Amino acid sequence: MTKSPLKQILLITDGCSNQGEDPIAMAALANESGITVNVIGVVENESIEHKGVQEIEGIAASGGGISQIVYAEQLSQTVQMVTRKAMTQTLQGVVNKELRQILGKETDMEELPPDQRGEVLEVVDELGETSDIEVLVLVDTSASMKSKLPTVKEALLDLSLSLNARMGHNRFAVFIFPGKRKEVEKLLDWTPNLELLTSTFPKLAVGGITPTGPALREAMTYFKKRRSLRGLLANDDEYMEDSM
Repeated sequence: MTKSPLKQILLITDGCSNQGEDPIAMAALANESGITVNVIGVVENESIEHKGVQEIEGIAASGGGISQIVYAEQLSQTVQMVTRKAMTQTLQGVVNKELRQILGKETDMEELPPDQRGEVLEVVDELGETSDIEVLVLVDTSASMKSKLPTVKEALLDLSLSLNARMGHNRFAVFIFPGKRKEVEKLLDWTPNLELLTSTFPKLAVGGITPTGPALREAMTYFKKRRSLRGLLANDDEYMEDSM
């Protein structure tokens, strides 16, 4: 069961998108390709517009994921909670699908007798500890996020420590939007170690636009890419090829 890694996009933002494609539509496309989209809205002094809350909830709903509005100082534990909760939700969906195949009817875990349900939940818990996971973190670096970026960095380091305590393998990548020269920029290539962010994160420049849709589109395609042998030998991090 679940031989391929669980794939998540973790979007961290504090406001509404204002450039590019509809992020809710992009999240739906990601979900269709097997990638869960989770969204954390970071606020200070309750300063988040109703439109922003609607967008955050809409992206997560269409992306098959979880949304959470949180004060910056509570971000670390929230990032861990959302990631693990989404992992469990995805695994429960996989188990429910297999139950339907085995039993030949529409059956969910909740409909099983209590003893069987308990055994199935144990399997889900075990898979949560042993499954491989890929988390691509999308960080909003629009102007209003400037004061929150140090907290975001600490939250991601805590996430790395938390997930690396699991038995399964973890891979993280980090993209920011907007980038210095384009709408979306890769900050960190796939790695099991988010501590590599330490030197880079404090130097980030912030911009005024919030191209959330293009960022989700770029993140979705990045799951389909891998380093090529040619790229490794050339020491060219940007040389990628399709693995599909």
